[in-house]
Amino acid sequence: MTATGNGPLAGVRVVELAGIGPGPFAAMLLADLGADVVRVDRPGGAGLGIDPATDLTNRNKRSVLVDLKAEGGAETVLDLAERADVLIEGYRPGVAERLGVGPEHCFTRNPRLVYGRMTGWGQEGPLAERAGHDIAYIALTGALSMIGRPGEAPTVPANLVGDYAGGSLYLVIGVLAALQHARTDGGRGQVVDAAIVDGTAHLTTMIHGMMSAGSWQDRRGANLLDGGCPFYGAYRTADGEYMAVGPLEEAFYREFVATLGIEGDIPPREDPSRWEELRAAIAERFLTRDRAAWTAAFEHTDACVAPVLSLREAPHHPHLAARGTFVERDGVHQPAPAPRFSGTPASVRTGPALPGADTGSVAADWDVPSLRTTTAGAPGAPA
Repeated sequence: MTATGNGPLAGVRVVELAGIGPGPFAAMLLADLGADVVRVDRPGGAGLGIDPATDLTNRNKRSVLVDLKAEGGAETVLDLAERADVLIEGYRPGVAERLGVGPEHCFTRNPRLVYGRMTGWGQEGPLAERAGHDIAYIALTGALSMIGRPGEAPTVPANLVGDYAGGSLYLVIGVLAALQHARTDGGRGQVVDAAIVDGTAHLTTMIHGMMSAGSWQDRRGANLLDGGCPFYGAYRTADGEYMAVGPLEEAFYREFVATLGIEGDIPPREDPSRWEELRAAIAERFLTRDRAAWTAAFEHTDACVAPVLSLREAPHHPHLAARGTFVERDGVHQPAPAPRFSGTPASVRTGPALPGADTGSVAADWDVPSLRTTTAGAPGAPA
């Protein structure tokens, strides 16, 4: 098969109204897959103070400056929406409507538009108007309660579970599903309401099933997949590093204890009442060698054991390097686009879009004369 194009979404046009967190990441994912993503930045900037030149969530995009509160600002965004397939915004409920760029404003100009809305609490409900961040969303859905050691405070999993897994990925799934519908149903667009609480709750579906069946306790550190099980967790090595262990299946477990060198000296894994004894035996053995030695010992086994690497170490692991899981652009190691496509491979085509840097090219490519006119006087806008 001959590989062509810059990803399977080549030709799809996306307007992203600038925000922080899950919205930009979702738009980056669409851009990675080949979509022409135009980020509408506001004069003066927005966000958490990240240098735009190193904000990797804005890679593969183009940026224009539009002041939505200034005369003509909303009209310019509507001009872009008229020519787009998808629009993504992450404002609180009602803000886009007040700015004149809500769904009804956009659908009047472009009935086929897919309007993606990214929020934490959703568009309605008692908390819809409240501020929030990832940690609050995953707390309310029960997901945070599962993560960490028993008797201790829950462990915060960065902002991966809520913002990106429960938020960005669900928004992308919804946008692509709605885009498919629009293209097969006479060009009718619709609103995609992606709430982090909804997506994160959805991620716990299997756990709810296990709990209903009586095979999952509603407390952390007491179950098969939450660190309660001694053969599914992380163990410290002699040099203070860690190895991740996960031989759940019997055959893999036998290989694990054999490679570890403790077969015959440990209690049966089928007896949860002796799991702490088993955990202590495994922990004691791992402390006899450093991470590199244990990595070498388990490297060619099916024991489901791997070294716990840091973010800086990960790109240099032989397997990830061989697959090109990370790429380097402009001296920055970063995750490569995922997943992979045999016929329309994606790539990191450009670095982070700088605010307003692409006003001229977008105005020309999208045929939006009002764009240059509206942004010409904005602070930081290109001449």
